[in-house]
Amino acid sequence: MKILAAVVTHNRCTLLERCVDHLRAQTRQPDAIVVINNASTDGTVEMLDAKGIAHIDQANVGSAGGWNRAIAHCLEQGFDAVWLMDDDGFPDTAALAALEREIDASTACVSSVVLREDERSHFVFPFPLLDRRGLPVLAQRQRKLATLRELEQIAPSGTYPFAHFFNGALVMRAAIEAAGSVDTRWFMFGDEVDYFFRLRQVGEVRSVLAARHYHPDVARRPLTPTKLYYYLKNTLILNRIYFDKVALRHLATLGIGLARYGARNGWGNLAATLAGPQRGLVPRAIIRGLRGRIGADLDG
Repeated sequence: MKILAAVVTHNRCTLLERCVDHLRAQTRQPDAIVVINNASTDGTVEMLDAKGIAHIDQANVGSAGGWNRAIAHCLEQGFDAVWLMDDDGFPDTAALAALEREIDASTACVSSVVLREDERSHFVFPFPLLDRRGLPVLAQRQRKLATLRELEQIAPSGTYPFAHFFNGALVMRAAIEAAGSVDTRWFMFGDEVDYFFRLRQVGEVRSVLAARHYHPDVARRPLTPTKLYYYLKNTLILNRIYFDKVALRHLATLGIGLARYGARNGWGNLAATLAGPQRGLVPRAIIRGLRGRIGADLDG
Protein backbone atom coordinates (compact mmCIF):
# COMPACT_ATOMS: atom_id res chain seq x y z
CA MET A 1 0.00 0.00 0.00
CA LYS A 2 1.31 3.45 -0.96
CA ILE A 3 0.53 6.02 1.71
CA LEU A 4 0.88 9.78 1.40
CA ALA A 5 1.31 11.77 4.64
CA ALA A 6 -0.16 15.26 4.19
CA VAL A 7 0.04 18.15 6.64
CA VAL A 8 -1.94 21.38 6.29
CA THR A 9 -0.24 24.45 7.74
CA HIS A 10 -0.56 28.18 8.22
CA ASN A 11 2.10 30.15 10.12
CA ARG A 12 3.14 27.49 12.62
CA CYS A 13 6.67 26.86 11.39
CA THR A 14 8.12 25.55 14.67
CA LEU A 15 5.23 23.18 15.34
CA LEU A 16 5.17 22.06 11.71
CA GLU A 17 8.87 21.18 11.87
CA ARG A 18 8.18 19.00 14.91
CA CYS A 19 5.36 17.25 13.05
CA VAL A 20 7.52 16.62 9.97
CA ASP A 21 10.34 15.22 12.10
CA HIS A 22 7.92 12.74 13.69
CA LEU A 23 6.62 11.71 10.28
CA ARG A 24 10.17 10.90 9.23
CA ALA A 25 10.68 8.87 12.42
CA GLN A 26 7.76 6.47 11.79
CA THR A 27 8.49 2.78 12.16
CA ARG A 28 6.34 2.37 9.03
CA GLN A 29 7.53 5.21 6.84
CA PRO A 30 4.95 7.00 4.70
CA ASP A 31 5.80 6.59 1.04
CA ALA A 32 5.82 10.37 0.60
CA ILE A 33 5.24 13.52 2.65
CA VAL A 34 3.66 16.72 1.37
CA VAL A 35 2.82 19.94 3.21
CA ILE A 36 -0.11 22.04 2.02
CA ASN A 37 1.02 25.56 2.84
CA ASN A 38 -1.86 28.02 3.20
CA ALA A 39 0.11 31.23 2.56
CA SER A 40 2.46 31.05 5.55
CA THR A 41 4.72 34.08 6.08
CA ASP A 42 6.81 32.84 9.02
CA GLY A 43 9.67 31.02 7.29
CA THR A 44 7.72 27.83 6.64
CA VAL A 45 8.80 27.54 3.00
CA GLU A 46 12.46 28.04 3.86
CA MET A 47 12.31 25.42 6.61
CA LEU A 48 10.65 22.87 4.33
CA ASP A 49 13.12 23.52 1.53
CA ALA A 50 16.05 23.06 3.93
CA LYS A 51 14.61 19.70 5.02
CA GLY A 52 13.80 18.60 1.48
CA ILE A 53 10.06 18.31 2.18
CA ALA A 54 7.70 18.72 -0.76
CA HIS A 55 5.13 21.48 -0.37
CA ILE A 56 2.23 22.94 -2.28
CA ASP A 57 1.84 26.67 -1.70
CA GLN A 58 -1.57 28.25 -2.09
CA ALA A 59 -3.73 31.10 -0.81
CA ASN A 60 -5.14 30.77 2.68
CA VAL A 61 -8.37 29.03 1.73
CA GLY A 62 -9.02 27.71 5.23
CA SER A 63 -8.48 24.26 6.63
CA ALA A 64 -11.11 22.75 4.35
CA GLY A 65 -9.31 24.07 1.29
CA GLY A 66 -6.08 22.56 2.60
CA TRP A 67 -7.57 19.10 3.12
CA ASN A 68 -9.20 19.25 -0.27
CA ARG A 69 -5.87 19.97 -1.95
CA ALA A 70 -4.11 17.20 -0.01
CA ILE A 71 -6.72 14.68 -1.11
CA ALA A 72 -6.48 15.85 -4.71
CA HIS A 73 -2.69 15.33 -4.56
CA CYS A 74 -3.23 11.79 -3.26
CA LEU A 75 -5.47 10.96 -6.20
CA GLU A 76 -3.29 12.71 -8.79
CA GLN A 77 -0.14 10.90 -7.67
CA GLY A 78 -1.68 7.44 -7.46
CA PHE A 79 -1.51 6.80 -3.70
CA ASP A 80 -3.71 4.17 -2.08
CA ALA A 81 -4.40 6.25 1.04
CA VAL A 82 -3.71 9.67 2.50
CA TRP A 83 -2.76 10.30 6.13
CA LEU A 84 -4.11 13.71 7.05
CA MET A 85 -3.05 15.90 9.95
CA ASP A 86 -2.86 19.48 11.13
CA ASP A 87 0.43 21.23 11.82
CA ASP A 88 0.30 21.62 15.59
CA GLY A 89 0.14 17.95 16.58
CA PHE A 90 2.50 15.05 15.89
CA PRO A 91 2.16 11.26 15.60
CA ASP A 92 3.69 8.67 17.87
CA THR A 93 6.45 6.83 16.02
CA ALA A 94 4.31 3.66 15.75
CA ALA A 95 1.08 5.43 14.76
CA LEU A 96 1.06 4.70 11.03
CA ALA A 97 1.99 1.05 11.56
CA ALA A 98 -0.86 0.66 14.06
CA LEU A 99 -3.34 2.22 11.64
CA GLU A 100 -2.24 0.08 8.70
CA ARG A 101 -2.72 -3.11 10.73
CA GLU A 102 -6.42 -2.28 11.19
CA ILE A 103 -7.25 -1.83 7.49
CA ASP A 104 -9.52 -4.38 5.85
CA ALA A 105 -11.86 -4.46 2.87
CA SER A 106 -14.61 -2.60 4.76
CA THR A 107 -12.42 0.31 5.85
CA ALA A 108 -13.08 3.86 4.71
CA CYS A 109 -10.86 5.48 7.32
CA VAL A 110 -8.87 4.57 10.41
CA SER A 111 -7.79 7.40 12.68
CA SER A 112 -5.51 8.00 15.63
CA VAL A 113 -6.74 8.97 19.07
CA VAL A 114 -5.69 12.54 19.92
CA LEU A 115 -4.01 12.88 23.31
CA ARG A 116 -2.75 15.92 25.17
CA GLU A 117 0.97 16.24 24.59
CA ASP A 118 1.57 17.16 28.25
CA GLU A 119 -0.96 14.73 29.80
CA ARG A 120 -1.00 11.67 27.60
CA SER A 121 -3.74 9.84 29.47
CA HIS A 122 -6.32 12.48 28.47
CA PHE A 123 -7.93 13.27 25.14
CA VAL A 124 -7.70 16.68 23.54
CA PHE A 125 -11.12 16.02 22.03
CA PRO A 126 -13.17 13.76 24.34
CA PHE A 127 -14.95 10.88 22.63
CA PRO A 128 -18.74 10.89 22.63
CA LEU A 129 -20.73 7.95 23.85
CA LEU A 130 -22.81 6.69 20.93
CA ASP A 131 -26.41 5.59 20.67
CA ARG A 132 -27.68 2.65 18.60
CA ARG A 133 -27.54 4.71 15.42
CA GLY A 134 -23.93 5.64 16.07
CA LEU A 135 -24.80 9.24 16.95
CA PRO A 136 -23.42 11.06 20.02
CA VAL A 137 -25.86 10.77 22.91
CA LEU A 138 -27.46 14.00 24.05
CA ALA A 139 -29.77 13.62 27.06
CA GLN A 140 -27.65 11.39 29.24
CA ARG A 141 -25.71 11.99 32.43
CA GLN A 142 -22.40 10.92 30.89
CA ARG A 143 -21.95 12.06 27.32
CA LYS A 144 -18.17 12.08 26.86
CA LEU A 145 -15.12 9.92 27.55
CA ALA A 146 -12.24 12.11 28.69
CA THR A 147 -9.45 9.55 29.11
CA LEU A 148 -7.84 6.75 27.15
CA ARG A 149 -8.55 4.34 30.00
CA GLU A 150 -12.30 5.06 29.79
CA LEU A 151 -12.30 4.39 26.06
CA GLU A 152 -10.30 1.18 26.50
CA GLN A 153 -12.96 -0.09 28.90
CA ILE A 154 -15.78 0.23 26.36
CA ALA A 155 -13.70 -0.67 23.29
CA PRO A 156 -11.93 -3.94 24.21
CA SER A 157 -11.41 -4.71 20.52
CA GLY A 158 -9.00 -1.78 20.31
CA THR A 159 -11.13 0.29 17.93
CA TYR A 160 -14.10 2.64 18.36
CA PRO A 161 -16.62 3.63 15.64
CA PHE A 162 -16.03 7.36 15.90
CA ALA A 163 -13.12 9.60 14.93
CA HIS A 164 -11.95 13.17 15.31
CA PHE A 165 -10.57 14.38 11.98
CA PHE A 166 -7.97 15.68 11.01
CA ASN A 167 -5.26 14.59 13.40
CA GLY A 168 -3.90 11.38 11.98
CA ALA A 169 -6.83 10.20 9.84
CA LEU A 170 -5.80 7.61 7.25
CA VAL A 171 -8.37 7.73 4.42
CA MET A 172 -8.56 5.04 1.75
CA ARG A 173 -8.50 6.01 -1.91
CA ALA A 174 -11.56 3.87 -2.70
CA ALA A 175 -13.52 5.72 0.00
CA ILE A 176 -12.46 9.09 -1.43
CA GLU A 177 -13.60 8.01 -4.88
CA ALA A 178 -16.97 6.95 -3.45
CA ALA A 179 -17.61 9.81 -1.01
CA GLY A 180 -15.76 12.66 -2.71
CA SER A 181 -13.33 15.09 -1.14
CA VAL A 182 -13.61 17.56 1.74
CA ASP A 183 -16.20 20.24 0.98
CA THR A 184 -14.33 23.57 0.86
CA ARG A 185 -17.49 25.54 1.61
CA TRP A 186 -17.13 24.73 5.33
CA PHE A 187 -14.05 26.96 5.33
CA MET A 188 -12.73 26.72 8.91
CA PHE A 189 -15.15 24.64 10.97
CA GLY A 190 -17.38 21.64 10.38
CA ASP A 191 -15.44 20.18 7.46
CA GLU A 192 -14.15 17.37 9.67
CA VAL A 193 -17.62 16.41 10.97
CA ASP A 194 -19.14 16.53 7.50
CA TYR A 195 -16.37 14.36 6.06
CA PHE A 196 -16.61 11.85 8.91
CA PHE A 197 -20.29 11.22 8.21
CA ARG A 198 -19.83 11.13 4.45
CA LEU A 199 -17.06 8.57 4.73
CA ARG A 200 -19.14 6.53 7.15
CA GLN A 201 -21.78 6.19 4.43
CA VAL A 202 -19.33 4.29 2.20
CA GLY A 203 -17.36 2.21 4.71
CA GLU A 204 -16.27 1.80 8.31
CA VAL A 205 -14.63 4.70 10.14
CA ARG A 206 -12.83 3.73 13.33
CA SER A 207 -10.40 5.20 15.81
CA VAL A 208 -7.50 2.88 16.63
CA LEU A 209 -6.55 3.07 20.28
CA ALA A 210 -2.98 1.89 19.65
CA ALA A 211 -2.41 4.76 17.20
CA ARG A 212 -1.57 7.84 19.24
CA HIS A 213 -1.41 11.45 18.06
CA TYR A 214 -0.19 14.13 20.46
CA HIS A 215 -1.54 17.65 20.37
CA PRO A 216 -1.63 20.84 22.47
CA ASP A 217 -4.65 21.16 24.74
CA VAL A 218 -6.89 23.44 22.66
CA ALA A 219 -9.15 24.09 25.65
CA ARG A 220 -6.61 26.70 26.70
CA ARG A 221 -6.59 28.58 23.39
CA PRO A 222 -8.52 31.83 23.05
CA LEU A 223 -11.13 31.89 20.29
CA THR A 224 -11.41 34.68 17.76
CA PRO A 225 -14.84 36.13 16.97
CA THR A 226 -14.46 34.61 13.49
CA LYS A 227 -14.04 31.12 14.96
CA LEU A 228 -17.08 31.65 17.20
CA TYR A 229 -19.11 32.69 14.17
CA TYR A 230 -18.21 29.64 12.09
CA TYR A 231 -18.56 27.26 15.04
CA LEU A 232 -22.11 28.43 15.68
CA LYS A 233 -23.21 28.73 12.05
CA ASN A 234 -21.70 25.50 10.77
CA THR A 235 -22.69 23.38 13.76
CA LEU A 236 -26.32 24.46 13.35
CA ILE A 237 -26.12 23.32 9.73
CA LEU A 238 -24.51 20.00 10.67
CA ASN A 239 -27.17 19.37 13.32
CA ARG A 240 -29.87 19.44 10.66
CA ILE A 241 -27.95 17.36 8.10
CA TYR A 242 -26.65 14.52 10.25
CA PHE A 243 -28.19 14.46 13.72
CA ASP A 244 -31.44 13.73 15.54
CA LYS A 245 -33.15 15.88 18.21
CA VAL A 246 -32.23 18.91 16.15
CA ALA A 247 -33.87 21.58 18.33
CA LEU A 248 -32.15 20.29 21.46
CA ARG A 249 -28.83 20.09 19.67
CA HIS A 250 -29.27 23.66 18.44
CA LEU A 251 -29.75 24.86 22.02
CA ALA A 252 -26.73 22.86 23.16
CA THR A 253 -24.66 24.35 20.33
CA LEU A 254 -25.45 27.90 21.42
CA GLY A 255 -24.82 27.17 25.08
CA ILE A 256 -21.57 25.33 24.48
CA GLY A 257 -20.28 27.85 21.95
CA LEU A 258 -20.89 30.89 24.11
CA ALA A 259 -19.66 29.21 27.30
CA ARG A 260 -16.49 28.06 25.56
CA TYR A 261 -15.84 31.56 24.23
CA GLY A 262 -16.36 33.09 27.67
CA ALA A 263 -14.19 30.53 29.43
CA ARG A 264 -11.29 30.93 27.01
CA ASN A 265 -11.48 34.66 26.32
CA GLY A 266 -12.95 36.00 29.56
CA TRP A 267 -16.59 36.65 30.37
CA GLY A 268 -16.14 40.38 29.91
CA ASN A 269 -14.89 39.72 26.40
CA LEU A 270 -17.97 37.60 25.71
CA ALA A 271 -20.22 40.40 26.99
CA ALA A 272 -18.40 42.89 24.76
CA THR A 273 -18.84 40.60 21.76
CA LEU A 274 -22.56 40.24 22.43
CA ALA A 275 -23.26 43.91 23.24
CA GLY A 276 -20.46 45.90 21.60
CA PRO A 277 -19.65 46.81 18.01
CA GLN A 278 -19.73 43.11 17.01
CA ARG A 279 -23.13 42.48 18.58
CA GLY A 280 -24.56 41.34 15.25
CA LEU A 281 -22.05 38.48 14.95
CA VAL A 282 -23.92 35.82 16.95
CA PRO A 283 -27.40 36.62 15.59
CA ARG A 284 -25.98 36.54 12.05
CA ALA A 285 -24.37 33.15 12.71
CA ILE A 286 -27.66 31.78 14.05
CA ILE A 287 -29.77 33.12 11.17
CA ARG A 288 -27.38 31.91 8.49
CA GLY A 289 -26.94 28.57 10.24
CA LEU A 290 -30.69 27.98 10.40
CA ARG A 291 -30.92 28.90 6.72
CA GLY A 292 -28.17 26.42 5.81
CA ARG A 293 -25.78 29.05 4.47
CA ILE A 294 -22.54 27.10 4.08
CA GLY A 295 -19.61 29.22 2.96
CA ALA A 296 -17.01 31.83 3.86
CA ASP A 297 -19.52 34.64 4.35
CA LEU A 298 -18.55 36.51 7.50
CA ASP A 299 -18.01 39.76 5.64
CA GLY A 300 -20.98 39.26 3.35
